[in-house]
Amino acid sequence: MEEDDPALFLSALADVVKARGMTRMAKYAGVGRESLYKAFATVAKPRYDTVLKLARAAGVKLPVEPIHT
Repeated sequence: MEEDDPALFLSALADVVKARGMTRMAKYAGVGRESLYKAFATVAKPRYDTVLKLARAAGVKLPVEPIHT
């Protein structure tokens, strides 16, 4: 998130999901396994709710904080 690069964030999340098992993570996130493969395709732009579900299933919290410049 610090890098401000959505593609990098999605790539990292995909690595976590794949490492833990696509089927298992799909079950925990409440999404179809096929949906995960589509969400992490090279040109895909997954929906926010899908990303949020996967982050939660991976045990990651995405807090929102003000930017102090």
